[in-house]
Amino acid sequence: MNVYAAPIRDLRFVLEELLAHRSLSLPGFEDASPDLVEAVLEEAAKLAGDVWGPLNTIGDRQGAKRQSDGSVTTPEGFAAAYQAYVEGGWNGIGVSEALGGQNLPEVVASAVQEMLHGANMALGLCPMLTAGAIEALAHHGSDALKAAYLPKLVEGTWTGTMNLTEPQAGSDLSKVRTKAVPEGDHYRLSGQKIYITWGEHDAAENIIHFVLARKPDAPEGNKGISLFLVPKFLVNDDGSLGERNDVICTAIEHKLGIHGSPTCSLSFGEQGGAIGYLVGEEGRGLNHMFTMMNEARHKVGIQGIGVAERACQHAFAYARERQQGRLPAARGGQECTISEHLDVRRMLLAMRARTDALRALALYCAAQLDIARHARNPAERQTAQARVDILIPVVKSFSTDQAVEIASLGVQVHGGMGYIEETGAAQLLRDARIAPIYEGTNGIQALDLAGRKLQRDNGEAFASLLKDAAATVEKLNAEPALGHLGQALAAGLEDLSAAQLQVLEQGKDPDRGPDAVQGYATPFLNLAGHVLCAWQMGQAALSAQAALNNGSDDPFYAAKMRSAEFAIMQWLPVGRAQRAVIEAGIQCLSDFEVD
Repeated sequence: MNVYAAPIRDLRFVLEELLAHRSLSLPGFEDASPDLVEAVLEEAAKLAGDVWGPLNTIGDRQGAKRQSDGSVTTPEGFAAAYQAYVEGGWNGIGVSEALGGQNLPEVVASAVQEMLHGANMALGLCPMLTAGAIEALAHHGSDALKAAYLPKLVEGTWTGTMNLTEPQAGSDLSKVRTKAVPEGDHYRLSGQKIYITWGEHDAAENIIHFVLARKPDAPEGNKGISLFLVPKFLVNDDGSLGERNDVICTAIEHKLGIHGSPTCSLSFGEQGGAIGYLVGEEGRGLNHMFTMMNEARHKVGIQGIGVAERACQHAFAYARERQQGRLPAARGGQECTISEHLDVRRMLLAMRARTDALRALALYCAAQLDIARHARNPAERQTAQARVDILIPVVKSFSTDQAVEIASLGVQVHGGMGYIEETGAAQLLRDARIAPIYEGTNGIQALDLAGRKLQRDNGEAFASLLKDAAATVEKLNAEPALGHLGQALAAGLEDLSAAQLQVLEQGKDPDRGPDAVQGYATPFLNLAGHVLCAWQMGQAALSAQAALNNGSDDPFYAAKMRSAEFAIMQWLPVGRAQRAVIEAGIQCLSDFEVD
């Protein structure tokens, strides 16, 4: 049962029917075509299902192991599977041709990322961090640094990491203490970093660390932080690898899940200082690092969806096979599989509908990223970027919270067997649980949405998004079979609009504003996630109904209609309750004393 099959049919539905392959019409993608995209999805599915997927359980059971010399050995098969990924050119799939990549749209790259994370989340983390490193270096690195490091990062021959956290500096990066002392054309770094994903491993020949640190004369706080590139092995002028740099893995974290991913504590400068190079401007390290983090945050949302998809497949397979109980007399009364019981069907449909909705929203966000980067019209690019800024915290936070719930439902479908490690259902829950925590906890994502993103333009970008959703309501109402979905979605939009106004109004209070934003942020994001996902499933219902009206007998469309019905009529009402939470105010939070 513990087998992963990439959801190509649903990915194609989102790309071809919901998004109508609009990214392919943008400047720069003239050589891409729907046939090419289909071929890419098919080949990625083979890599995910045949090469990466079978290693998921092995990685969980063996884990990554630190050796006495500080090197790290990845689980059996991981290094070879990563090399298969590199040799297939997959690492550069969404990178521009000018940088040596495959020059496909971000929405296609995101679809491939979902497959890889669904197949093997622990292994998928490695290229995910490298993609962020490519973004940071391409945007902020000097020409010399880009020439020396980008080609190998794009190939995947070298991997990238993100070094932010220190023992005393978690979410509050103003407390970073790693030092960078100038020395000629480079710096000498010393300090400790923790929770470094794929910080040391044997899958690639070099690791390029992007490190937040301070010069000795830097001011306190965020303005004193700069970004540095620190290679594991120094690079000679001819591009060959030189001596080992002064950075070493001192420990591997013992984690709840993703055991195959080496999460390292790194020590810089134990032998005189690790050589590093300034990336971008001094004192703007956090700004530059956010280029990398925004890329990662969207992909963490995609990651959650991949694990949710695998949990769906796992639960459906078990439910179809597990014999237990009898049908009610009205339905025949015979012995049956658990998939025949309506309560189990409720769980399975909840898993499927949520996963479909989350996928559609995340790929919609990726398509907006394509517009923001490639549209001819600057105003169109600006509008799309504003929408991306709104959507990324929702995709990261809501998708990963839901992935944990979906994986938990998968355990529940298995019953007692789900609590037994051998079935594999528990691993998916353990793996998924990290996603709401890293790359900015989901509470921080909610604060970003309700505070920074909503307040900076008085909600204009958010209101524009809701206007598009309202247009979907009109289309649903115009279709006789879908009018009830339109009414339900309209009610959700009304709740979200009212909540938006309350958060905006109270957020402007000079005295209570910061507390109000903090108190309302998470329920507001939760409400937004439910409504925006319902919007996407409304779009899905329109496409599926059109196919059925045209005589299609493809069972996919009937299944999609059931997912849309559940998402809008039974899942959306759960999210709508967040309006009542917001209207209840935050006084109980203010009055609560933590003894």
